[in-house]
Amino acid sequence: MSKPDLIFVAQVSAAVGLQGEFKLLSFMDDPFSVLEYSPLLNEKGEPALVITKAREHKGTLVVKAEGVPDRTAVDRIKGLKLYIDRADLPEIDEDEYYITDLIGMKVFDTAGAEIGRVMNVDNFGAGDLLDIQPLEGPTYYLLFTAENVPEVNLAERRIVVDLSGV
Repeated sequence: MSKPDLIFVAQVSAAVGLQGEFKLLSFMDDPFSVLEYSPLLNEKGEPALVITKAREHKGTLVVKAEGVPDRTAVDRIKGLKLYIDRADLPEIDEDEYYITDLIGMKVFDTAGAEIGRVMNVDNFGAGDLLDIQPLEGPTYYLLFTAENVPEVNLAERRIVVDLSGV
């Protein structure tokens, strides 16, 4: 069996109480959609966590999992990164992208000059922002719109940005 193409989707954060509940940082568009995948995998693609219960508490996903009976057990898995197999993700539209696919892509201006690399994609409520590390200088954000980003080429791992309106 070949190793699956893994997508980082969540991370164990901190214990909540004494009964084995813990905060799960979900990096999915809908934080609760991580619950649709079971078991969640470790970085080797092996089953790592089966969530048995989930609730929201103060805007945070709080879960209980098999084999995690108490706070001590939570402390042992704190920081655990959790993955799913890319093949299990739903198909997306042609103009949609998984963040994991954008990270690390080279960024070019409309004249064809390489200007940097995508470090991350953040969203603070007003839309997706490309976190771009230029070849020189500090990182900056660029709103991820069709006007600002006229081309995304996944096969060539390159993005073209139009900075004329920025």
